[in-house]
Amino acid sequence: MQFKWEGVMPAVTTKFTAQDTLDLDLFEVNIRAQLDAGVHGIVLGGTLGEASTLTKEEKSILAQKTVELVDGCVPVMMNIAEQTTKGAIEAAHTAEQDGASGLMMLPPMRYKASDREVVEYFRAVAQNTALPIMVYNNPVDYKIEVTLPMFEELLKEENIQAVKESTRDISNVTRIKNTFGDRLKILTGVDTLALESLLMGADGWVAGLVCAFPAETVAIYELQKAGKIQEAIDIYRWFLPLLELDIDAQLVQNIKLAEVHTGIGSEHVRAPRLPLAGKRREEVLEIIKKGLKTRPDLPDYKNWPVPA
Repeated sequence: MQFKWEGVMPAVTTKFTAQDTLDLDLFEVNIRAQLDAGVHGIVLGGTLGEASTLTKEEKSILAQKTVELVDGCVPVMMNIAEQTTKGAIEAAHTAEQDGASGLMMLPPMRYKASDREVVEYFRAVAQNTALPIMVYNNPVDYKIEVTLPMFEELLKEENIQAVKESTRDISNVTRIKNTFGDRLKILTGVDTLALESLLMGADGWVAGLVCAFPAETVAIYELQKAGKIQEAIDIYRWFLPLLELDIDAQLVQNIKLAEVHTGIGSEHVRAPRLPLAGKRREEVLEIIKKGLKTRPDLPDYKNWPVPA
C-alpha cells in the first residue's frame, strides 16, 4: 500500500494478559474500534506500545496480526528504536517481511549521537529498505533534535518522507512548511498541541488518547479539515484534560486505564511498569470519569465535505 502521510494514526498500546503474554483477542477489539472510528493508519511499537519490553518475536506477531486485521484498509507503520545502526536495519527488514507499509524511526537510543552520526544512522536505514520513513523528532524525551539543516541532508533519500513533530514548538510546523513545502509531511506527535498543529498546516496526528477515544480524535481531525473549526475546537476543549494524560511519565498506564473505562483495553502493563496506584490513580480516574460524564455528542464527521 502506498503510504499517505495524513490523518489520525493511533500509536496503539500493546495488550497483555495477566500472565504477561500478548492478548491478541483484546488487541483485535481495540484495532477494530480504531478502524470503525475511521483512523487513517496504525502505528506499532512506539512508547505507548511498550516496545522496549517486547521481544523481536512479539513485535513480529503484532505486526502480522495488525496487517491481517486492517486487511489493506489503512497502512501499518512499525516504530524503529534501536541502539545500533545494524539493529535498526535488521528491524526495518523484519518490518518489511511482516507486511508493514511504513516505518517511524527514532534517533539512536541510549547514545547522544552527534548531528553527523544521526544523519548517517537514518540514511543507512533508508538506503537498506524500500519502506517510506517518518523521522520521530522528540528532543524533549529523547534528547536529540533533528534540525532543519539535518533534514536538508536526510531528504536526499527519497523514502524519508515525513516527520513526527514532537518538539513542543508550534512554530516549527511553519518553519518546516516554509523550508520544505510538501516534500516533508508533518504529523503532530503531541496530543495537547494537535489541533493547533493541524490548523498551522500539519498533515496528520500520531495520537495517544485515540487508543481510548478513537471517534473523538478522528472527529477533531475531520472537522478541522472540512473547515468546521468551531466544532473541532468544542470537542478539543472537552478533550484537553484527557489529552494531558499523554504528556505524563506514566502515559502508558494512564491511557491503558482510560481504555478500560471505554471498554477497549486492560490495565495490564509489562514490568518494570506497574498499574497506577494510590493518589495518582484516583486523580487519573477522576479525569477519566469526568470526561466520560461530559462526553460530547459527535456530528456525522465522516461525511463532512472537504472545502475545495
